[in-house]
Amino acid sequence: MNSLANSTSPYLLQHANNPVNWYPWGPEALAKAKAENKLILVSIGYSACHWCHVMEHESFEDKSVAAVMNEYFVCIKVDREERPDVDQIYMSAIQLMSGRGGWPLNCICLPDQRPIYGGTYFKKNDWTSLLFNLADFYKTKPEEAEDYAVRLTEGIEKYESVAFVQEQSKYTRADLEAILKTWRRYIDPVEGGFGGAPKFPMPNNSLFLMRYAHLMKDAELAENVKLTLKKMAFGGIYDHIGGGFARYAVDGVWHVPHFEKMLYDNAQLLSLYAEAYTWNPDPLYKTIAGEIITFISRELTSPDFGFYSALDADSEGKEGKFYIFTKAEIEEILGDDADLFNIYYNVTADGNWEEEQSNVFFRKQEDAVLAEQLGLSVEELVAKITASRQKVLAARAERVRPGLDNKILASWNGLMLKGLCEAYRTFNNPEYLDLAVKNSDFILKNLLNEAKLSRVYGAGVVATFLDDYANIIDGFIALYEVTFNETYIIQAQKLADYALAHYYNAEGGIFYYTADNDEQLIARKSEIMDGVIPASNSVMARNLRKLGLFFDNEGYLEVSAQLLRNIVSHLAKYGSAYSNWTILLLEEVFGTYEIAITGSNAETYRREMEQNYTPNKIILGGENGSLPLLAERFADETRVFVCRDRTCGLPACNIAEALKQINN
Repeated sequence: MNSLANSTSPYLLQHANNPVNWYPWGPEALAKAKAENKLILVSIGYSACHWCHVMEHESFEDKSVAAVMNEYFVCIKVDREERPDVDQIYMSAIQLMSGRGGWPLNCICLPDQRPIYGGTYFKKNDWTSLLFNLADFYKTKPEEAEDYAVRLTEGIEKYESVAFVQEQSKYTRADLEAILKTWRRYIDPVEGGFGGAPKFPMPNNSLFLMRYAHLMKDAELAENVKLTLKKMAFGGIYDHIGGGFARYAVDGVWHVPHFEKMLYDNAQLLSLYAEAYTWNPDPLYKTIAGEIITFISRELTSPDFGFYSALDADSEGKEGKFYIFTKAEIEEILGDDADLFNIYYNVTADGNWEEEQSNVFFRKQEDAVLAEQLGLSVEELVAKITASRQKVLAARAERVRPGLDNKILASWNGLMLKGLCEAYRTFNNPEYLDLAVKNSDFILKNLLNEAKLSRVYGAGVVATFLDDYANIIDGFIALYEVTFNETYIIQAQKLADYALAHYYNAEGGIFYYTADNDEQLIARKSEIMDGVIPASNSVMARNLRKLGLFFDNEGYLEVSAQLLRNIVSHLAKYGSAYSNWTILLLEEVFGTYEIAITGSNAETYRREMEQNYTPNKIILGGENGSLPLLAERFADETRVFVCRDRTCGLPACNIAEALKQINN
């Protein structure tokens, strides 16, 4: 076994038996490269990555390829989920060189870590040829390699950076309309989502569009958001048997998934479908949200209620094998009930995807339409399909399971904590709150020491990043809003203060991704653009706006405002890459309602208030509390105070009166 044998990362352990002499990222490997004047080969991936597995099998398990790698390079394997800071550096390099990125990510660097060449997946022969050429290039033309490294590192330092903007602009609806003018070009009016193939569920994009449609009264956009939510839920990207969403669909119709299932996708989609139900109470949204939680509870929850990272796309060396069925297999499992199931999920004898006779389950029709066609009541149809699904789930459980990435990451646990709170906020199911509280207890006990987080549970001393703080803060704010337990909001404030002390660059008005008291790499970068997961800077900007209102803290509000000032000029050019920033802009344009509910019936009133869709609000209260907005607002009777822009209306004695103040 190589030097990865003692790793805790499932991804690194997958490579521990490779003939490549892999090292984990760390002082030993970096010192070895300098001492031997060898190029560094940095190979980055993650446990559930299908093409990472392919390249490992084709190249890294091949002794002849490994011999070349070991002879000319110091080879370092990186789990991008443990070390996103390393991934950020070399992903920037790859995108500068090629205009595209992805995983596996393979970067060749000088002995001092500065990159000179890189790419993603390479076929075996191409990979070997490339390695020989680069080794020869460094040996015969070291000056050219140095020159290229200098220019590329300068590019990395500038990549995804923004200028400090001093002037405070007045934001208007026209700014929002300008963003949507460009964005609408990418909205798919037939299949929902954005663009063609592949189709990624982009939860934060849909969340912004839903809130925009509501606040701006854009009926056409609202219909497209509903279309997207339905198409994703009906498509093969959704696991109709076990719940939860796959990473993306390889086609343009949500049919064939790339089968890996990630915690971060499902956490955010849970938040999206839960909020969507309050906006538009479609029973489908409630079903999907409940099934996501069931899936997470069953397959991605540790005994201590931390949430694992992912399920692999592959099992038995084949992508999707765990999830696909032939028609004959369904008939054997379901007997006389197979025909109805096959109609419902479009199962055919020839198969509906690339592998012969195999089927990915997906839906085409609403239950009411199909029930009428089949001469059944909707209740009969749903009952029969539910019973059949349970039988297929039981049969599937006997198969060889996909690999589990059992890393417990602070950042992604924050996303899931928030998702559970949003589900409880909407559906008032005490099981959702119970799971959220248990997860928060896990975080407080195992991932937090004073105000310093650990990124990876049980991995020893590893660097912690801004997204860990941003998403845990967001989760604790959400948990406070559904419990009125000030322990959570005070903890969120402590974490925010730590992030401001160790990550914030006041001169640039932006947060660095890495802390000033952690390992320093060749560049100190900021995460600005929102991807599948919102950028840590945009999450912190929204967090600080909320915390500024909760604690009447002008400093928090000013940092949030500065962050938005620096970014706002970019939004109209490429709004879908700044979706969380655009939500912050929405809150600036429409304001944020501060709703304080005090008294013995505060929880009952909170639940009633949550049934009315007001996305631009914070909510606080209880029978007692120390937050500034609650001062002198406690009385024998339960009252609701609606405030905005530091102005409060008269206390309302019921939710109907409070809503008049919001809706007028």
